[in-house]
Amino acid sequence: MPLLDEFCREHPGIQPDVQLDDGIGNWVLDRVDVGFRIGTSASEGVIGRQLFPIQMIVCATPEYLRTHGTPSTLDDLTAHRCSVFRHPVTGKVAPWYLTVDGKLEHRQMSPAFATNDTELEVQAVLAGQVMGQLASFSAASHIRAGRLVPVLLQHMSAHIGLHLYYGNRTAQPKRVRAFLDLALARLNDCNDYVLADKELARFKSRPKRSGRSE
Repeated sequence: MPLLDEFCREHPGIQPDVQLDDGIGNWVLDRVDVGFRIGTSASEGVIGRQLFPIQMIVCATPEYLRTHGTPSTLDDLTAHRCSVFRHPVTGKVAPWYLTVDGKLEHRQMSPAFATNDTELEVQAVLAGQVMGQLASFSAASHIRAGRLVPVLLQHMSAHIGLHLYYGNRTAQPKRVRAFLDLALARLNDCNDYVLADKELARFKSRPKRSGRSE
């Protein structure tokens, strides 16, 4: 929304039509000018560009960790209340995506909380109800503010990214080219939604405690 707000202020005569869809549509047939998607597009005839990588970060509130302890290994997760995301279209529960020995591993979690809405999952983690694996664009600001603490960073994955999709740029209307220019200027390699190695390092150096508090 901050990107759309800036665009609307700069171009008050343009009325955006924003559609949110968890399915995979055909952007060419649907006459979509610009699209954002996590991962690659299944549509042909569009140009894709990754804006930034998405880190999948296991995290919880400081209060949750004080109560339930901090996991130091993946096996420790069996003793924790974990959240999972259920895809709104397929109904399938997404696994946690973890890096193990340099390879991506899919691990199905036993959920204490499940939802098909990513924002609701973030709120459940922030409430201290569960530990979750959240995307960096949702978690980064909360981690920087101390509301969330990342754990098991040795297993963090960044196998996906946020992509910008559009048609042939030379044939785009001026309003579309203006939005593309703004989106690339504001979101390409944007540090707001990605935690730098230096930021993550301060959590890696913290002592781990797996036991519960008395």
